[in-house]
Amino acid sequence: MADTTYTTRTAQTPTAEAPEAQTPTVREAADGTAARTVAEATTLEDLRVSPAAHLAEDMAAASAAGGREVALRELPFAVQLGLRAQPDTASGKALEDVFGVPLPRRVGQVTGDEAGLHMLWLGPDEFLAVDVSRRQQPGETLIAEASLDGLPGQAVDLSANRTILQLSGSKARAVLEKSCRADLHPRAFGVGTAIVTALGPVPVIIHHSSVLEYRIFPRASFADFTVRWLLDGMAEFLDEAGAGVDDRLAAEGTG
Repeated sequence: MADTTYTTRTAQTPTAEAPEAQTPTVREAADGTAARTVAEATTLEDLRVSPAAHLAEDMAAASAAGGREVALRELPFAVQLGLRAQPDTASGKALEDVFGVPLPRRVGQVTGDEAGLHMLWLGPDEFLAVDVSRRQQPGETLIAEASLDGLPGQAVDLSANRTILQLSGSKARAVLEKSCRADLHPRAFGVGTAIVTALGPVPVIIHHSSVLEYRIFPRASFADFTVRWLLDGMAEFLDEAGAGVDDRLAAEGTG
């Protein structure tokens, strides 16, 4: 079983003093396979790089130039767990008990705390549990998997499958509407709604997380393209200080 399981423990606040460096070691699990120690997990955390990290400065520059109109940033390493179960069955109730959040019942519905742990509807028996308040850790799905023992259903850690891009500001919807065919008007796509759609040629999940804020979930391999696509869409709303960002990205694309 993969070392991916959900735990209800909150992340500990880092202390001012860094712990002494430990030499990573490997111990053998009962079945003979190598298992990571805590020291190794710490080392991997230090080495982990998010899919859009290389564009962080460009997003920050564009956001500064966008003022209140538009801003873009990545929410790296947020918890994303794929869940499969029929609501109102033993499997569905088991998952609801573990997460403390009801499974969505209809297309586009989001349940839970959109600033913390919440669930997106992807299909009649398919959901994405997302927690943007903390970073993914090994063992995110263990409790959920145990709750489904002997029951039909599934809990899989998909945190590395997609990244989350947060687009905000008074012009955020206008940026998305340039290349998304879905109706994003608040009457059809209000706060607390999430859909599977496409942004240009890229399949994405779009979550209307607050009045002037949208979260876009592209596959990790499409993160670079999606960020550049959004920055290009933001260009007309940036002041002169941000014009150079779009020009430089265009030059990189033709270089």
